[in-house]
Amino acid sequence: MMGWLPAALLAVPLLGALALVAAPGASRPVLCWYGTAVSGVVLLLAAVLVAAFDYGQAARPQFTVDQPWIPGLGLRFHLGVDGISLPLIALTALLTFLCFAYLGWGDGRGPGQLLGAREGGARPRALVFTLLVLEIGMIGTFLALDLLLFFVFFEIVLIPMYFLIAVWGGKGRRGAAIKFILYTLLGSVVMLLGLLLIWAHTGTLDIVALGRAHGAGMSRAVQIVAFAAVGLGLAVKTPMWPLHTWLPDAHTEAPTVGSVLLAGVLLKMGTYGFARIAIPILPEGAVAAAPWLGALAVVGIVYGALACLAQRDLKRMIAYSSVGHMGFVLLGFATLTTVGVNGALFANIAHGLITGLLFFVAGAVKDRYGTADMPSLGGGMLATVPRLGSILTFAAIASLGLPGLAGFWGEMLALLGAFQPGGGLPRGLFLTFMAIGGLGAVLTAAYFLVMLSRVTHGRPARVPLVPAGTGAAGPGPVALDERPVRPEREGEPVLPEQEGEPVLPEQEGEPVRVGADVGGAGVRDVRGFELVAWVPLIVLILLFGLWPTLLLSLTTPAVQLLLGGLR
Repeated sequence: MMGWLPAALLAVPLLGALALVAAPGASRPVLCWYGTAVSGVVLLLAAVLVAAFDYGQAARPQFTVDQPWIPGLGLRFHLGVDGISLPLIALTALLTFLCFAYLGWGDGRGPGQLLGAREGGARPRALVFTLLVLEIGMIGTFLALDLLLFFVFFEIVLIPMYFLIAVWGGKGRRGAAIKFILYTLLGSVVMLLGLLLIWAHTGTLDIVALGRAHGAGMSRAVQIVAFAAVGLGLAVKTPMWPLHTWLPDAHTEAPTVGSVLLAGVLLKMGTYGFARIAIPILPEGAVAAAPWLGALAVVGIVYGALACLAQRDLKRMIAYSSVGHMGFVLLGFATLTTVGVNGALFANIAHGLITGLLFFVAGAVKDRYGTADMPSLGGGMLATVPRLGSILTFAAIASLGLPGLAGFWGEMLALLGAFQPGGGLPRGLFLTFMAIGGLGAVLTAAYFLVMLSRVTHGRPARVPLVPAGTGAAGPGPVALDERPVRPEREGEPVLPEQEGEPVLPEQEGEPVRVGADVGGAGVRDVRGFELVAWVPLIVLILLFGLWPTLLLSLTTPAVQLLLGGLR
């Protein structure tokens, strides 16, 4: 019943992308709304999936499609949804829709809206096509119930994300894109070898059948080797320390929507693979590797937090924070307990919502100030752009794990799972992991509070500017250019001496006025297209923080089933 839904979730963005190839003459205003409409249909289908899902049977695949794909090799086009994949499919559809809404709302000419006639906006059709292909790969990864089909969708996302960074990214975009593709492709080759090893010893690639068999047909040694190979490929995408070095560059250079989808969805594809493939199919390998996985996870937590404390660039700091947050996810998986794995899956969704919001806001800050360098921002954002500063503050305290917001539950449950690990794991070692993870949580709070003190608080040292051509309307004028700021000379204001020179920091002893004249221009706070993209994320962060059982009741039956081979 309703088995057409998974196929429709893939067919709609595929047909949408093919239609763009067939209609090369589409105008920019049409493209602005086209991507939003296509991704809106996908979001509607995902909402139907959520509404029609049988929550009493969350452990078994539903809405299944199982058709011959390559009969000679016994490969099947097998799709389905259970309690683990459903939240990730909904998250993917939501974030993709919000990215398109952000790009195309209104006339699409605002800062960061790459469909407008600004730098990078000369290829609006290619941008929409790239995002739709990316959506196919992301949703397909969470729907696939065949190992080779999973691998195909897992790889599809690499090419559009490469072009998203390389074409529409920042000044260092080409190097960041090459680093991204090299790391992820090499990890994928190793993962493919592990998947083929599973196939060679079991004779099937069906994920459901392999999960129910819990490693039958594979010796302990084979499971350990296969887990190491599959886990290495997944760890690169997660990313796990020390395989994370591609991530900060990719996030720093990616456009806003690229950073949102990279952090919100692509990183989850790696952690999802641990829950869908590595742990249930290779339980003995999981038990053998769990202490190593836990050790690397807690090193990543502390390393990510310390790296964040050393960053000057806001986007780069958020990127390193993902290394730490994904460390909590991996620690939850390493515990091999219902509590810990539930915490990992909850943290997956929470991180997607919170970090997606953080990158949206960081992109808005960079568009206004012309830089994401925190010392250059000068502080005082709550005075100059209070709504933007308030949303940045909300996202930061959600990410540091404040109780009552979504970021709290995943980290807390992961640490709780380490208190009493399963699978015969050494409790003393995992208690050490719990203590180190707790220290990482404290450091997480520290770097976010330091960031807020440098960016949102204090006395403003400059007026944020809005680039030309934004078409902003409403009360208060808009600055006509976007020029960097240099520190003021002692007792002397810095004046615009020539084109490209710094503009108007405050005079000594005189506060900057909101809406102050900057060449006949002023300041704009949060815009309508930004609220369209940000408000749904804020609401969900509050909802899951106050009512965590919405997710936990969905994932618990599926987690109990996938851990069945460890009992």
